[in-house]
Amino acid sequence: MKFYVVAGEKSGDQQAALLMQELQKLDPTISFTGLGGSRMHALAPDTIEDWAEQAAVIGVVEVLRHARFFLRRLKEMEERIATDQPDALLLIDYPGFNQRLAQRVRKRCPGIKIIWFIAPMVWAWHKGRIPKLAAMLDLMLCTFPFERALFERAGLRTRFVGHPLADQILATRCGGVRDAQLIGLFPGSRMREVERHFPIFLQVATRLRSLHPEWKIETSASSPKLLKKMQHMAARAGVPETELNIRLGNYHSLMDRAQAALVTSGTATLEAALHDLPFALVYRVAWGTYLLGRLLLTIRFIGMVNILADSAVTRELIQRDFNVANCLAELERLMQPEEREKTLRATRNAVSCLAQQGGAAAVAAREILEIFPCPPQRSGLSTP
Repeated sequence: MKFYVVAGEKSGDQQAALLMQELQKLDPTISFTGLGGSRMHALAPDTIEDWAEQAAVIGVVEVLRHARFFLRRLKEMEERIATDQPDALLLIDYPGFNQRLAQRVRKRCPGIKIIWFIAPMVWAWHKGRIPKLAAMLDLMLCTFPFERALFERAGLRTRFVGHPLADQILATRCGGVRDAQLIGLFPGSRMREVERHFPIFLQVATRLRSLHPEWKIETSASSPKLLKKMQHMAARAGVPETELNIRLGNYHSLMDRAQAALVTSGTATLEAALHDLPFALVYRVAWGTYLLGRLLLTIRFIGMVNILADSAVTRELIQRDFNVANCLAELERLMQPEEREKTLRATRNAVSCLAQQGGAAAVAAREILEIFPCPPQRSGLSTP
């Protein structure tokens, strides 16, 4: 069989590569082409390697600025798929682009199976898209358990496969390294996030050194460029290295070592939970973006731990609530043994469902092959 795979951004490239490996374990005759990054290209030289980096565009303005590029890519992919007639189009996350591609391929090549791995979070802000997805897909592979019922009600074959982050973090976590005096600050992995969140973190660091001189404070920079930016911001604010240790590439290590943290909303909050790190979620955006988001969002919380628990397990400090006083109060609360353990128990319970036996990629691979006629070499496949 031939699979055409599309993954945007580095995280999608990584998950696509893992899924491709699991598919070939089950059926070594499967071949792959498509667009992704270096991990996909290493497994399948026919994939276009630079796509994942080019596709990593965030925000409405940035997407509009690159509209011609994306439209050109859409047309090229549609033509390539129509010419090659693969057995399946396998979409990995990256919802804005992949939904448009799926729509085109379903209309032009109705015989091709279309599968989506890592379901788009349309349940958070645009449930009206669920019937549209059901009309164009053959299989949805979701990473959160509550998603299955939402898509199945629209008539879409859906399976919960577990979350890839749970597999990755639980396999690589370092135990026994937690520092009872260490506070972790996670301002985000993008420049705009750092510009919005790090100034408050700098003020928090200064106040903490005054209130709790025995505490150590460390933060993570996701790239050399962000490291320089954060060092410059700290110097301008008069925060010396003795008050805040800014390190490059210590993201997961800091989550293993810190006793409590402030974490910018996004994937990092789920990662912190899986690292068994109690935290407060923080987030600040332009007021226009925030007000539009409040109009569109149909959920009570924005943090995945709280969404999974359907309760306020972790405090969400958003917009005006994200201030120095609230951050200090929440860190002091989480550093108290009883409050810390209470939060950890609730967090562990919320994320315990995400790790599936064998791992998300392996479960997803089995589910994908279940929708095809079973040749002799896969005759032993069955779904639990």
